[in-house]
Amino acid sequence: MKRRKFIQVLTLAGVSAVFAEKSMIAADFARRESQKAFKAKAGFSAWQLPSQLNTIGNSYVFLTRSGKVIVMDGGKKAEAPFLRGFLAALGGKVDAWFISHPHTDHIGALTEILKEPSGLEISHIFHSRLSDEMIEMDTIDRDNCKEAYALLDSSHIPVTDIRQTGGEYDFGGMKLKVLGVANDEIHNNAYNNSSMILRVWDRKKSIVFLGDAGIECGDKVLNGPYRHLLDCDYLQMAHHGQRGCSEQFYKSIKFRVCLWPTPLWVWNNDRSGKGINTGTLETFETRRWMDEIGITEHHVSCLEGVWRLD
Repeated sequence: MKRRKFIQVLTLAGVSAVFAEKSMIAADFARRESQKAFKAKAGFSAWQLPSQLNTIGNSYVFLTRSGKVIVMDGGKKAEAPFLRGFLAALGGKVDAWFISHPHTDHIGALTEILKEPSGLEISHIFHSRLSDEMIEMDTIDRDNCKEAYALLDSSHIPVTDIRQTGGEYDFGGMKLKVLGVANDEIHNNAYNNSSMILRVWDRKKSIVFLGDAGIECGDKVLNGPYRHLLDCDYLQMAHHGQRGCSEQFYKSIKFRVCLWPTPLWVWNNDRSGKGINTGTLETFETRRWMDEIGITEHHVSCLEGVWRLD
């Protein structure tokens, strides 16, 4: 993996129209650059999108060699205008949308887009649905989850509820395999511990996405039949890098680069504004583990803005 490009784009802020306009400019530039990457036989380009509001969220976009656009999660409801504009610049069609789990910082933007597509076409949505019992376990987000599921149920868009691990998809340059699905038996931290764990790859690179997987979710895959597929080049840090997978999990697999979909206050553990590492988050503990493993390459969304991998 000798050829990588990292693109720094302008921080986008302001009203919805500004989000859309600037994101279209940024994505159009990125799309042209992607064609150069494809000439170098990259199977896909991937973007890690930062929150436009310094809020917690998770959003990744992929453009494959064959021209297919894939989205993973998408971020909070307020991120919908930015994401809609970004996708419009890539052609306005999403071939597949994967939802790691139904917390609003992952599914919120999709919820808003389902309400008002504004010309954006979605061909297929994939998720691993929580049971009715599990939905009720999160008193903060259960109404958002119910709203999202109702929209999925009433939409004309085909929706696949992935119940088994091992499924593999080929998007013409990018392959995707499902390593983890909803875990109805895990009631602790139920939503996060039902994050789908996904591996994507081409001939040059591999990425594992952990969503917001907690200790139990991560360990289930670590001790399961797809443990070897957790080894990868790029690893998305679970739960934005704090209170996610265990130290044993991270130190049991092989990877060389960390992807952090992390706002500044989580990265600095400074939720109350009292200073760096004054809060109750566990980001610095995860950062210490990465130092001990020897990881030296990190892509942190709040520090880099839009980051791209070819």
